[in-house]
Amino acid sequence: MDMQHPVGLSVVIPVYRGAATIGRLVEALSALRPEGGLEIVLVNDGSPDNSGEVCRELVRTATVPITFIEHARNFGEHNAVMTGFRHARGAYVINMDDDLQNPPEEVVRLYDHCRLGNWDVVYTTYAKKEHEGWRNLGSRFANRVADALLDKPRGLYLSSFRCCAALVVREVTKYEGPYPYIDGLIMQVTQRITTLEVKHYARAEGQSNYTMRRLVRLWLNLATSFSLLPLRLAMFAGAAMGVLGLLLALFVIIEAMFIETPSGWASTMTVMLLIAGVQFLILGVMGEYLGRAFLSANGKPQGVVRVVQRGGP
Repeated sequence: MDMQHPVGLSVVIPVYRGAATIGRLVEALSALRPEGGLEIVLVNDGSPDNSGEVCRELVRTATVPITFIEHARNFGEHNAVMTGFRHARGAYVINMDDDLQNPPEEVVRLYDHCRLGNWDVVYTTYAKKEHEGWRNLGSRFANRVADALLDKPRGLYLSSFRCCAALVVREVTKYEGPYPYIDGLIMQVTQRITTLEVKHYARAEGQSNYTMRRLVRLWLNLATSFSLLPLRLAMFAGAAMGVLGLLLALFVIIEAMFIETPSGWASTMTVMLLIAGVQFLILGVMGEYLGRAFLSANGKPQGVVRVVQRGGP
């Protein structure tokens, strides 16, 4: 390893309600012996349980280099990963969840696949995901949306267990806006990307931290941060409603001239409600873009670091 990358592999783990599992994960990772050495970066993202105390104890008793970073409040998973990326020193960086659904024994295999294959990014895929049904459905929907909005290889599954070369990490962390979507940032940097199938286990403890509200926020980050397609769709919807209105106007004129006096209060109200609905949809899309631009211009932070602690040999 060179001075810029003193270790071969950094493992970045965002921690949220992970007090019951993070110790077992760090213990298993500490037993690994990847080429060039290993460091672990833990980012406590404003967890309401005692994850911070558990992480501090792990730093104190570490047998491998560990960096613990604490956010001042909860900023979200992608924001926490960005903070971890900025503190990672490895030639390659893997980020993974704290719930033990991604088995630690797959870490070295993922690292070697990326390193020996000279890939910039390796995403993991699963023969079977041990998530709840609605989570799997949400993941598939998010990936279909990403197919339409991002310049990514068709059908590539965007998992949160991925390995990135330091080049990609360096470029991704140049983004300082408050709404990071890491996969979108990766696609802007490189397309030297591949996949590796790994195991996926059921949660060892507790329930998923991803609620429907968090998933919707993630989809909005994807849709509004890396594509103008929603605005273009809104424009096409407006144009389509204009054409429909013109056709209906012609129909009413023809009916008045050759058939009878136009009637049909219900149909008139239906058309009015339809047009009003599309108008409000367009205003909502534009408002989402405008609001995010406003918050970014006002300096809304991507993450606020309260403390950084390091331990280990």
